[in-house]
Amino acid sequence: MRERDERDSEFVDKLVHINRVAKVVKGGRRFGFAALVVVGDQKGRVGFGHGKAREVPEAIRKATETAKRNMLRVPLREGRTLHHDVVGHHGAGRVVLRAAPAGTGIIAGGPMRAVFETLGVQDVVAKSVGTSNPYNMVRATFEALKGEMSPRQVASRRGKKVSDIVARRRDATAVAATE
Repeated sequence: MRERDERDSEFVDKLVHINRVAKVVKGGRRFGFAALVVVGDQKGRVGFGHGKAREVPEAIRKATETAKRNMLRVPLREGRTLHHDVVGHHGAGRVVLRAAPAGTGIIAGGPMRAVFETLGVQDVVAKSVGTSNPYNMVRATFEALKGEMSPRQVASRRGKKVSDIVARRRDATAVAATE
C-alpha cells in the first residue's frame, strides 16, 4: 500500500474540465459528472483520462486512474522543450506544437497548457485551430506528442549516426541566421 502511495506521489495531476449532465426523472433531475484529468511526472511522461460518476470527487478519481494507466513517454530536448515542430489532429481539433528557445515559457491555451505543465515542458508555443472542445484539444495534443521523435530515434530508424542528424539541424539554423 505504501509503495503504491510513493509511486502515485511522483505524479502531478491537473483537472482540465468537468461536465455536468442532468437526467430528468419522475422526482426531478439526477445529476451526473464527467471529468477530464491530465497526469504527468514532469519528466517526460504524461497521460489523460476521462471518468464519469454521480459525484465530482469520484469522477475525478476514476479519470486519474485511467490517466495513470494510459501514460505516454515523450522525448524532450534538454528536458525543457520539444525536439521539433509537430501537428496533431483529432475530430475537428487541430493543434500545432512548436519548439521554443529557453525563456519563452508555455504559450498555449487551457487544455494544452495542462498537458505541457504535467509533461514537464517549460518552453513551447502551441496553437489550437478548429474546435475549443477540451476533450478534442487534449486528444489532438496527445496525437501530436506521439509523433515527437528524438534525434536518437530518428538516427536508429534511418541507420545513421546521431551526429549526422543533429549536424544537419545546426547547419540549417546557421544558414537561416546568415540570411
